[in-house]
Amino acid sequence: MADYKDPENTLLMETSKGNVVIELRPDLAPKHVERIKQLVREKFYDGIVFHRVIDGFMAQTGCPQGRGTGGSKHPNLPAEFNKESHVRGVCSMARSSNPNSANSQFFICFDDATFLDGQYTAWGRVIEGMDNVDKLAKGEPPRAPDKMISVRVAADVA
Repeated sequence: MADYKDPENTLLMETSKGNVVIELRPDLAPKHVERIKQLVREKFYDGIVFHRVIDGFMAQTGCPQGRGTGGSKHPNLPAEFNKESHVRGVCSMARSSNPNSANSQFFICFDDATFLDGQYTAWGRVIEGMDNVDKLAKGEPPRAPDKMISVRVAADVA
C-alpha cells in the first residue's frame, strides 16, 4: 500500500473501472468530511452506482436507490461553501435546490465546472486514478452503470 501523507483523510475507492484515491479536505468542509468518513466506515457506499455521469462535467454517486433521489439515514448537512474551485478531480456534495440538503450523494468533476463555485460544498480531490473516473459509463443514468465496489479510509486498511 502506498504511503499517504494523512491516511485518516484519504479514501481508497475501488470502482468497477479501477482504483481511485481521494484526499479529504477537513480544512475546507469539516462536517462534510466527517460525514463521508462516517458513511465509508458504515460501508454505505459499497456497491452504489454512478447514476449520473456527464462527459466533460462530472460523475455523481452516493444514492442508495441508484437514481439520485435518496440519501443515508443521517440528517442533511448545513452547507459549508468554500473557496475551493470546482476543477478536474475535485469532489463535492450533491444537493437539492436547498443549500442545506447535502446528505450522501457526491460528484467528481471531470473538467472545469467553476460555475458551481460557492454553491456546492467541495470536500476533497482525486489524487490517484482520475483516469479510472474518466472511464465510467456515461449517461443520466448510464445504461450499464459502473459502481463503487468498496470505499475505505486508508487509516483503516492494514
